[in-house]
Amino acid sequence: MPPKLTWHDAEDIALLLLDHHPAVNPLEVRFTDLHTWVCELDEFADDPKASSEGKLEAIQMAWLEEFQDADH
Repeated sequence: MPPKLTWHDAEDIALLLLDHHPAVNPLEVRFTDLHTWVCELDEFADDPKASSEGKLEAIQMAWLEEFQDADH
């Protein structure tokens, strides 16, 4: 079984978010919604309270890069 994701796995989380929300521009997602979406991922197993603005921003920027690479 692969290890569960944590707040430090921004790139892996970004790929999952792109799969789950392919039409969503990451820059239009509020951090409160981003936090919820990350915590709802089956592959995510970190403490929801361990997030920070910096960690959410890292996830958002990684997601944005993947979103742009997908030719949106």
